Amino acid sequence: MAPYAPNPTLMALNIVWIAFFVIAFVIALAKFIFLNDTDIFKTLVDGMFDSAKGAVIDVGFPLAGTMIFFLGLMNIAEKAGAIGRLARLLNPFMKRLFPEVPDNHPAMGQMVMNFSANMLGLDNAATPFGLKAMDSLQSINPEKEKATHAQIMFLVLHTSGLTIIPLSIITYRIAAGSTEPASVFIPCVLATICTTLASILVVSFWQKLKWDGVLFAWIGALALLVGGLLFWVSGMDAAQKNVFSKVTGNMLLLMIVVGIIIGGVWKKVQVFDAFIEGAKGGFDVVLKIIPYLVGMLVAIRVFRDSGALTYVVDVLAGLIQAAGINADFTAALPVAIMKPFSGSGARGLMLDVLKVHGPDSFVGQLASTFQGSADTTFYIIALYFGSVGIKKVRYAIWAGLLADFIGVIAAIIIGYVFFVHG
Repeated sequence: MAPYAPNPTLMALNIVWIAFFVIAFVIALAKFIFLNDTDIFKTLVDGMFDSAKGAVIDVGFPLAGTMIFFLGLMNIAEKAGAIGRLARLLNPFMKRLFPEVPDNHPAMGQMVMNFSANMLGLDNAATPFGLKAMDSLQSINPEKEKATHAQIMFLVLHTSGLTIIPLSIITYRIAAGSTEPASVFIPCVLATICTTLASILVVSFWQKLKWDGVLFAWIGALALLVGGLLFWVSGMDAAQKNVFSKVTGNMLLLMIVVGIIIGGVWKKVQVFDAFIEGAKGGFDVVLKIIPYLVGMLVAIRVFRDSGALTYVVDVLAGLIQAAGINADFTAALPVAIMKPFSGSGARGLMLDVLKVHGPDSFVGQLASTFQGSADTTFYIIALYFGSVGIKKVRYAIWAGLLADFIGVIAAIIIGYVFFVHG
């Protein structure tokens, strides 16, 4: 029998996952031997069990309910023809980003629904739409274990986390006692736009996409739309921004739900039967992704609890100071570093920064901006590719991380512009 020769495309996520555990163990062993830290191994083991339980109870079960509801709605929308019409409307733009997807394919509309929910800061709604879109893209994938260009473009765009209403971040800042909770509204939007544009540029360069007048026109129109919204919102005071963020996102989500149901009735669809038919697939999807969630979240928890993340930040801070660059922002860097690996981990680090430094300090505001400037690259890769059985992720990881890095740089610059006075 010929010796097993691993395919390099299978190795990227495996290497990262293995590295988390090995690095954590080496650091723990060093702490035990040289610092006489007798609690370190217990800390890591307790964290493993806690994060494994949390991956199922805190992530998997809540996701199951959301998946069941929104997959049911998606089935109504498909039967009523809404997904197809949405795909036809946006086909000129989407076709240039996803040239290998057939015209008017349902995946086009599903991806638009995912992007729209993300833009409104409605993560729970975005996930079912995104998983459905990934499944549709998988249906036209000739090599079922290997990610296509379209799947990678969709995933990297999703990991950019384009959001124009950062509702959750504002809510956390209010809970932390901020007197200006909406001060990060515009910086978060600008930072996430930079990450999204970086995602398009990085992936389109790798895929050698053709930029023509239609693509430039759509990008320009979207930029004008977002710019107009930002200009309008910038004239609001903090209280008005809070109301705008809270009302708009939730109102639009409810409008989508009601619109799908009414559209199904208008098209004479048996809406509840269609809902049940689509909802039945929710548990199947969650059962597929739970092993991926458990594996990734446990690895991230061990890496963080070992202190490895703190050491990375300390090294970066030293290098930045040695280069003569203002290093005031480094206290917020743990949020930026953790964000590609774990949204909940980054959120916990952000809340810790808000508690230690104050929500309205430069570091507190910048940490909030980091939290809103991108999404969780490794989590999304595990979730979305795992849901359809893709093992060969190709260039998805480095493309997503490069876009994240550009977004972090943009967020730091934006932070200094908006939050440093005088």
